[in-house]
Amino acid sequence: MSASILRGDAAFIRQAVISAVRPESLVSARLSCPGRELLLDGLPLDPPAITTGRVMVVGGGKAAAAMAVAVERMLHDRIGANRAVEGLVSVPGGAGDGGEGVEVRGTRPPGVNLPTPEAVEATATMRSMLAALGPADLAIVLVTGGGSALIEEPRAGVSLDDVIAVTRFLSGAGADIRHLNVVRQAVSAVKAGGLARACRSGRLLALVLSDIIGDPLDLIASGPCMPVPPDAHAALEVLRRWSALGVAPAITRLLESSAGMGAPATERSATGTGEWTTPSGCRVSHVLLGTNATAVSAAAHAAAERGYEVLTRHATPRSESANDVGAAMAADAARLLEQSHHDGKPRAMIWGGEATVAVPPKHGRGGRNQQTVLAAIAAWQRSGAEWPRGLLIESFGTDGEDGPTDAAGGCAGADTVSALSGGVDEPLARCDAYPALAGAGGLVVTGPTGTNVADVRIVLVRP
Repeated sequence: MSASILRGDAAFIRQAVISAVRPESLVSARLSCPGRELLLDGLPLDPPAITTGRVMVVGGGKAAAAMAVAVERMLHDRIGANRAVEGLVSVPGGAGDGGEGVEVRGTRPPGVNLPTPEAVEATATMRSMLAALGPADLAIVLVTGGGSALIEEPRAGVSLDDVIAVTRFLSGAGADIRHLNVVRQAVSAVKAGGLARACRSGRLLALVLSDIIGDPLDLIASGPCMPVPPDAHAALEVLRRWSALGVAPAITRLLESSAGMGAPATERSATGTGEWTTPSGCRVSHVLLGTNATAVSAAAHAAAERGYEVLTRHATPRSESANDVGAAMAADAARLLEQSHHDGKPRAMIWGGEATVAVPPKHGRGGRNQQTVLAAIAAWQRSGAEWPRGLLIESFGTDGEDGPTDAAGGCAGADTVSALSGGVDEPLARCDAYPALAGAGGLVVTGPTGTNVADVRIVLVRP
């Protein structure tokens, strides 16, 4: 079995995944505007979303540029010749261009998932745009993965540097996206429904592309349009768990003060529909356009097209380390190989998720997907077996970003493993997967994809 065949199959599957979750296709598949009302899956929304007034599009995230263009195209011929769709979305640099009326503004560098002064400035402009609308107008908010860093306005008493310091510390310690976003919500004026509360239109429609397993609307981009009370108690507990209380004293003081003003939140809106009315009377609805499960299903279909018997494992909303995921992939690969050698059939295992990495103080360069692949190689080598020519393991981010690198993830085949020099234990311990995989031809590089539904992992076996 040639390694190039397996790599070709993996590339085919990867492209199918990215195509399936492109915002343009997701928007056009679900939304239309044949008259004066927006239709969802061919039926009017309840309450209706009328396009005869002003239409303002705001939001942020890695997929927001393509979503904005898709919305603008959908509405172009239906809102009247004398008006255009207006608005502003905040995106990573290089994430795409805008249409005619919606400005697409790059507010952070690629590969640096932290808020910036430019993102804060763009968010303030969005709030002003929403506040200037009236009851006859329609607001459309684009909520996508990466939006927590791209839609930001710290609460009074907290600086942007404080937010960055805590976010960077928690990420490096191995906190998952749920823990991060609980803290982000508690220290932001626009998360947890804050952006929607600024809106004075009669109707707001939030279009959501989920990058969080389980698709909790209150945590995707930290829920800028969800009716969630920020939970200072839960945020403090996250800081305690990860020994982060002293990282930004201003944040700790704010949370302690907020926690002292009320009892802990008894519930969160993780399973809520996102239907609510703001204090100003704006009716808010959420539409979930695409998820990690969408990507996994597309990968499974593409693998079947290539002749594989496919097993899928949809991710569960629990924290998992990249090292553990890699070891699990190696174990699954061994089982698939045994089955394929028994009956001669090629097999594929596909699942999604988003692993965490606890980064040591003296670390190298890499990302969670690269770390996952290196961990799979290490687990296989610990078994004492030689890496077979008919096995390939890959893990990649659907956004094209994996940590602060230019790679989307990593890929390991027989050629990759044989080209690794110096072993994998040291780079694995130092979180230094990028140079190890780069030297062995094991990086997956897609460039920014303009979408984001977390990660996809693939095991391919051909006897």
